[in-house]
Amino acid sequence: MDPRRLLRTSAIAAATAGLLISGCSSGSSSTSASARGADQAGPSGAATPRALAPYYAQKLSWRACGVAKFECATMKAPLDYAKPDGPSVDLAVARVKATGPGKRIGSLLVNPGGPGGSAVGYLQSYAGIGYPAPVRARYDMVAVDPRGVARSEPVECLTGPQMDAYTQVDQTPDDPAEQAALAQAFKDFANGCRAKSAKILPHVSTVEAARDMDVLRGVLGDRKLYYVGASYGTFLGATYAELFPSRTGRLVLDGAMDPSLSSLDMNRDQTAGFETAFTSFAADCVKQKGCPLGTESVADASDRLRRFFKATDAKPVPTGQSRQLGEALATTGVIAAMYDESAWPELRTALTRAMDGDGSGLLTLADSYYERDAAGKYANLMFANAAVNCLDLPPSFSGTGEVTAVLPSFEKASPVFGDGFAWSGLNCTYWPVKATGAPHRIEAKGAAPILVVGTTRDPATPYKWAQSLAAQLSSGTLLTYEGDGHTAYGRGSDCIDTAINTFLLDGTPPAKGKRCS
Repeated sequence: MDPRRLLRTSAIAAATAGLLISGCSSGSSSTSASARGADQAGPSGAATPRALAPYYAQKLSWRACGVAKFECATMKAPLDYAKPDGPSVDLAVARVKATGPGKRIGSLLVNPGGPGGSAVGYLQSYAGIGYPAPVRARYDMVAVDPRGVARSEPVECLTGPQMDAYTQVDQTPDDPAEQAALAQAFKDFANGCRAKSAKILPHVSTVEAARDMDVLRGVLGDRKLYYVGASYGTFLGATYAELFPSRTGRLVLDGAMDPSLSSLDMNRDQTAGFETAFTSFAADCVKQKGCPLGTESVADASDRLRRFFKATDAKPVPTGQSRQLGEALATTGVIAAMYDESAWPELRTALTRAMDGDGSGLLTLADSYYERDAAGKYANLMFANAAVNCLDLPPSFSGTGEVTAVLPSFEKASPVFGDGFAWSGLNCTYWPVKATGAPHRIEAKGAAPILVVGTTRDPATPYKWAQSLAAQLSSGTLLTYEGDGHTAYGRGSDCIDTAINTFLLDGTPPAKGKRCS
């Protein structure tokens, strides 16, 4: 369910077996003037508001945390920045120190996206060991799980069995009864979050997470924030630059979001993005011997996939487990593989098996998307994802009637995925906390150069979003990767990696109009 608005880099997906899709958030939470801050909060030579001084002055107690050379700590931040003398939240932080040789530049904060992706997990499984050696030599690699995510007072909503049921609800309802069932599923999800996470739920906005990053910057003793954010992490980084332009160092925003879009427009753009990705997959598949979608044309492959989805809606496919592969899980499994072209062979095999009566391969892909383990336990990814998104932007719809009105535009954007993406827009309609953000342009006037990276056939963050963000930012530079998949850094392009490494190491952005393949 909800095959949208979850955006994170394919590198963390591979590292954690989570090939993810769906969701982003756009717009900046504006909880209050005090919560938004502005460029006034921070140590290392700058004035700190008196009420926040204890947070910026705190000392982290580093400890070994299970992965060689990595250290972990807990950082405190205000639960509500409008009430800094009130309760606090505990945020999980991890680092691995610069390896040398060369003079240490500072701390490089990383975020894989989501919202809801664990930055600490990303650091320990990929960034801290897999980022280019010259970058790791000069930077302490650092991550903080954003509030509400993973190890940082995680949002919780449903039990494992409840999530199993939720992920199988028909997301392309054919009649009023199925529409009501889908709406009820979203209501039950929202009510579960309210029941289990009432304290943290109003305080997981992107603005608050960006303010937490500035506290961490100060606690680490850095005058500037150096940062690589992927997917949703680009919105988090852009929000930081908007709030603290004079504290913005070298920011890399890879797989960029467009903060000026409404949730409805964002969803529709993403629908078209996944159609573009599927077209690339289908064009490759029909050239392969034994392609499960035929060997005639992309149009024929699209028709075959739609017919397969309809068949699973009428009669789910056995998987060898108690859960069968219905249309919802089958669709999620296919979309999951759109994130990275290296998953295409696995998808071909999974589709072949499913069409022969064994849905286990597509179920595995869907489970990796939802971060469900073999024991039936789900990570908090989907819970945090909804919680952040529903604070950051007003909902797309007020009820089911509005969805039916826009279905034609979604079906035009994607004949394969359009219906499901449109109905997923109900996910924030019944949210228990009112949105505090709104779509708007981010200019970040006064910020140092910011590098925005876009991939031309990115399914989750369409290339035009990167073009838009780079144009909005007063100091933005666009770097283009002509290729498939979600995000570009560390995915095999020497041209991309060299340009980003150069920017991180000496601050020089690539030439205007730079394109790589």
